[in-house]
Amino acid sequence: MQKRKLLDPARHPTPGSPDRRVRKTREALRGALLQLLPELGWDGIDVAMLCARADVARSTFYLHYTDKAALLHGAFEDLQSHLLSSLDAGADGAPFPFLPGLLAHVHEQRAVFRALLGRRSGQVVQDHFRDVLVALFSGAARRPRPAPGHDARVQMLAGSLFQLLVWWLGSGRRDASTGPDAIEALFLDFVAPDRVTR
Repeated sequence: MQKRKLLDPARHPTPGSPDRRVRKTREALRGALLQLLPELGWDGIDVAMLCARADVARSTFYLHYTDKAALLHGAFEDLQSHLLSSLDAGADGAPFPFLPGLLAHVHEQRAVFRALLGRRSGQVVQDHFRDVLVALFSGAARRPRPAPGHDARVQMLAGSLFQLLVWWLGSGRRDASTGPDAIEALFLDFVAPDRVTR
């Protein structure tokens, strides 16, 4: 699976997608956010800082986004869309085909995710990331008719993975040997202990 950085908007243009200048501005702003998050945390960043780091006029920022939350929302939407596309690929019958890509991405961008999910971030960021996880688990369990308890199961899985990621990012400072594969195996052991091992 191709890796996609959280704040990397560089994707193949499609009909109706923004022109090159618009994409370049958004890329610069998302890059600025990517750099500032580990330095200052979510609550420490404001639009003026983003504009200064991206070398973008404040008026230009507001042509693209209403506030910093909208900028982050766009980045999460890109990541979610990319990971949801893995559901169509099937991923060899894995119960959650998006999981390897998500965990590899979190590991690759761990400094950013520590700032997003740790103590230095705002609750709005954590809530939005949980929403992304809910959408991913809900998409992985697509059926014509959802089974009873579907919504509760999706919420439980998303919450469990969120807390596992928070633990992983915290323990990663002390134990860098815990990689994405180990975290995937741990999660699957918790939620599907009777699965057939690959």
